[in-house]
Amino acid sequence: MDTVPLWVLLLALAFLILSSAFFAMAETALMSANKFRLRSMAKRGHRGARSTLWLLDRTDKLLSLILIANTVVNAAATALVTGIAILFFGYDEGMIALAIGALVFLLVVFAEITPKRIGARYPENISLSAATVLRPLMAVSQPLIWFVNLFVSAMLSMLRFQRINPDAQRVSPEELRSIVLEGGNFIPQKHKSILLNLLDLENISVEDIMTPRAQIEALNLAVPVDEIKRQLTTCYHNKLPVYEGEINRIAGILHVRHAVALLNEEEELTVQHFRDLLSTPYFIPEDTSALAQLQYFQENKERLGIIVDEYGEVQGLVTLDDIIEELIGEFTTSVPGASRSETFAWDPKGECLLDGATPLRDINKQLGLGFSLDGPKTLNGLLLEQLQEIPDAPIAVKMGNCVIEVLHVQNQAIKVARLQRLPPKQFI
Repeated sequence: MDTVPLWVLLLALAFLILSSAFFAMAETALMSANKFRLRSMAKRGHRGARSTLWLLDRTDKLLSLILIANTVVNAAATALVTGIAILFFGYDEGMIALAIGALVFLLVVFAEITPKRIGARYPENISLSAATVLRPLMAVSQPLIWFVNLFVSAMLSMLRFQRINPDAQRVSPEELRSIVLEGGNFIPQKHKSILLNLLDLENISVEDIMTPRAQIEALNLAVPVDEIKRQLTTCYHNKLPVYEGEINRIAGILHVRHAVALLNEEEELTVQHFRDLLSTPYFIPEDTSALAQLQYFQENKERLGIIVDEYGEVQGLVTLDDIIEELIGEFTTSVPGASRSETFAWDPKGECLLDGATPLRDINKQLGLGFSLDGPKTLNGLLLEQLQEIPDAPIAVKMGNCVIEVLHVQNQAIKVARLQRLPPKQFI
């Protein structure tokens, strides 16, 4: 070392510090890189993204390479500084310790903290550049990496550490939801809403989005033929459930278009003529998830299903359009001027007048409330559950951050209720 010029020694030291900074920055950037963004770039043919993903698929070897290289570089820098101190100050322990202390400071500031902050701030950009150096370096260092990992694997086995299951690292629905929510300006708001609705669809049952039994427009074959004709000429739907005397006795599904064509014929019509046009009804258990039902509609080539409970009694009706509207919002209506979910909001006084049959899901969405959806599905059901009886006089119930006042009861059901939002100081 006595024959080596000082500027060469200092240049070598600077190179070692920069090398240490590179490995530290590359490690942080690679571990922080967005794999989804890298995969998107790789699909578009970006070579750097492909190299980066290739490295990230071999995380054990990648970390071994970086840590081995960083350790060797730091050890070489320490040895070099020690040699320089001995060259100028002899074997003075105090000066050697001071030189090593100065090197530690330089490594911490310029080769650890600063580069790692940079790597965390620009992970993708730095990863793409670092991969072009690390991939060939990994190929050259394979024997050394294998030798070191041999001891590491043995030690982990002795400590009973199990290998990570790749399936455990897959993105869960909640993590996917977070990715969508954090998409910011990269995902249009409408697309983000559809993606979030799709993730929620598995947690929604057909009972949550069905048309309730009392609101089903159905055809009764037990009435006179003239009444059947009148109903067919005034109905708003393309398909009608048909029953015999009582709604639980579903006989089939009638295509209104076929029935209207039958009305134009001159021969005298009987109930049998309409019965011959019926198609087989499609029944759905009430606890079927909306996502599963969407798949069943596709597999069975159906668009309408009758929802029944465990006793086989009709609870409601759901269509393919109902499920699609849960994904993309209201886009069509079967009845002119009406939609499956009525729009409502708080008035300037903080009040809202609602029908007792209003679904709790719609109330939570449009009024920003948090009523539980595990039990009753409508405002009427929620109030009856809370009161434990059918009220015979006006009564008010305080639930969460609002007061619900029963205004009108008819036919053993609450028909009209008024919700009043409480100011924040009255929240419970």
